[in-house]
Amino acid sequence: MESLHFGIRSGKRGAATDHLNYITREGSYAVRNDLVATGHGNMPPFAQAQPMLLWQASDRNERKNGSTFRSFTVSLPKVLTTEQLTDLAWQEARRLAGPKPFQFALHMPRSSLRGELHPHVHIVICDRLPDGIERSPEQMFKRYNRTHPEKGGCRKDSGGKTRQALHSHVTSQRKAAADEINAALAKHGHDLRVDHRTLRERGINRTPERYLGPARIRKMTMEERASYVEKQRAEH
Repeated sequence: MESLHFGIRSGKRGAATDHLNYITREGSYAVRNDLVATGHGNMPPFAQAQPMLLWQASDRNERKNGSTFRSFTVSLPKVLTTEQLTDLAWQEARRLAGPKPFQFALHMPRSSLRGELHPHVHIVICDRLPDGIERSPEQMFKRYNRTHPEKGGCRKDSGGKTRQALHSHVTSQRKAAADEINAALAKHGHDLRVDHRTLRERGINRTPERYLGPARIRKMTMEERASYVEKQRAEH
């Protein structure tokens, strides 16, 4: 049983364009050379052919302290083929986004420590809900007008939840992701399964692995890397 990595972050105004360049490996990020697939959906008319126009509009027009995107990072099983992983990335993106605009990127880098493939998908979602009214990029991000929706921007599907409600919502999202991944593993004949619960919730008395980061790993000698990997295997 493998643990599921399911991360969430939000971006402030001005951060969306760079984040999308990062996940789609555009510009200076192209050197990473680990992009496998990308896709988008539910885009407003002005961004259907060029999804980046949505994120640029969000950076320009979202309110000062508002979030311009919500980004999910979900680990995927390396036992699946590239085609199967791409299908799974599309499923996860559509499930998490619902009717909202989204863009995803499937990455398959090799880990710095073990050299193993580490497939994962980044799913970036705009919280502005489409309502069938065609708006300009500027109007889309204005304050929602409940009485006359056509005069305001798209309603924003965020905020208003208590801390407990947010925790419950994230837990349900993590479980749904694990269920979808496990269904794909079963469909393609694999015995491996993933678990969305923490080690403590699973009754496992082990400290979670510490993320070292590429910079720290580069400073390690080959002997230190081998010793660290062997220690991880022993703990598992």
